[in-house]
Amino acid sequence: MEQNIVHIDELILSSLSGRSNSGETAELKEWLDASPENREHFRALREIWLASGVLDHAGRFDKNRAAGRFLARTGNGTNIHRKKALRLGIRYLAYTAAVVALLLIVSYMSYRQGGEEVKSHFADIVIEAPMGAKTKMYLPDGTLVWLNANSKITYSQGFGVSDRQVGLNGEGYFEVTENATLPFLVKTEGLQVKVLGTKFNFNNYPDNEEAIVSLIEGKVQVKNLMNVDEEKNMAPDEKAFLNKKTGQMRILSHRTRPSSEWTNGYLYFDNELLPDIVKTLERSYNVKINIADKSLETARFYSDFSRQEQSIEDILRLLKSTNKLSYTIEGKNITLQEK
Repeated sequence: MEQNIVHIDELILSSLSGRSNSGETAELKEWLDASPENREHFRALREIWLASGVLDHAGRFDKNRAAGRFLARTGNGTNIHRKKALRLGIRYLAYTAAVVALLLIVSYMSYRQGGEEVKSHFADIVIEAPMGAKTKMYLPDGTLVWLNANSKITYSQGFGVSDRQVGLNGEGYFEVTENATLPFLVKTEGLQVKVLGTKFNFNNYPDNEEAIVSLIEGKVQVKNLMNVDEEKNMAPDEKAFLNKKTGQMRILSHRTRPSSEWTNGYLYFDNELLPDIVKTLERSYNVKINIADKSLETARFYSDFSRQEQSIEDILRLLKSTNKLSYTIEGKNITLQEK
């Protein structure tokens, strides 16, 4: 068993350094596909690789800095930090000298080629939150992500090798782990967000007319993919609105903290159009709501609700109390009429 692990680690290091032949690449891929534990072993060993991969200003591999950083991460070369030991397992410690020796002879180009080759053999990971529910998760770099109802996030199993890019469909709240060398990218239809470390909410459901980025902490750069020349920086308490019909993007000062309150079970509407409120209620309560009168499509409402404490009928009664609409319920089908 121990001999097999040594062989696998040799395959991993060969792949990261770009020295794998087709047979070794196929063997490594088969081993990675065999179990989640195998993929975790790969990610742990890759962390040692990335942590020690230091380049000088000319793009060459800096042997002294690499060795120093690697030893620092493993407890100054003598005492292994307990948290690291628990995470990597005792078996990794026997190979640290071999890892350093290999790193010292690897060029920058082979590092990049190795990373790209490994990434090419990973399938995408897709996490989804079903209708009527939300999902909390952590990405491999430690970034916290909340997915709202009927949303999904996609990222490669090679996430963190040479990029930190995710695809988002729906709404997500992100607390991004800072990494100055690998910016974090969130890409949706029409809009992309680039960050180093920050907290923000990104709402871009396919059937919404607008994509909205709400920055709570830090700094982000938003890129309008419908107008590729348009990039803008955002500061806290600003919202970026992209009109997906016209391609026009605007950034406005706005109180952004409530935009992430859905992660705590609250629904917050700030002068929002009734059709957008309806879509949120449908996803949150897994119901179907029809707006019978077109005049209601321009109605706006201020309100906030608690999903834990208020049912869909409680919310409909509160909307009705504005004297703007009435409603009928038949099972999970709801109809809104002008009052």
